Amino acid sequence: MNLNLEKNTALILIDIQNDYFPGGSMALDHMDQAAIQAQKLLAQFRKDKLPIAHIQHIATRPNATFFLPESFGAEIHESVRPLESEQVLIKHYPNSFRETDLDLWLKNKNIKNLIIAGAMSHMCIDTTVRAAFDLGYKNTVIFYACATKDLSINGINIPAAQVHAAYMAGLNGLFAQVVS
Repeated sequence: MNLNLEKNTALILIDIQNDYFPGGSMALDHMDQAAIQAQKLLAQFRKDKLPIAHIQHIATRPNATFFLPESFGAEIHESVRPLESEQVLIKHYPNSFRETDLDLWLKNKNIKNLIIAGAMSHMCIDTTVRAAFDLGYKNTVIFYACATKDLSINGINIPAAQVHAAYMAGLNGLFAQVVS
């Protein structure tokens, strides 16, 4: 993966946590492949010495079934494990900006451009990208570095690949540039 990165660009890795991988409490479709792509992004940002933020969801709502506090499932996956020098922000909502210091951290580093990857495409990626757009950031979402799951409504089952593509298509253009 070779992106032309400006100095005012940060990598935001959202919820690449153990529960989303095979064997986890909320395994996602193709999470292993998305993590490989996220790992490539992470390596490039580390090589270029650009800012990196790892967003970690910790469940606080009653009856939560995944990302439970102090559980193995809530830990950031080994494929993208943060270095001590990298920012880790804990969130409790789909929006990575809500009740976190993400916006302050980005502003303190004079960041204008975000490269975003992680999970779930239809939830935290979508919500965070739209919030970032509203805050004035220029967003790039990496299509193959995001993952989601099958959804259903009113007896209609939507395969994960279609959920993912629909959400990426909805973000592409106004809210972000979605790239392969």
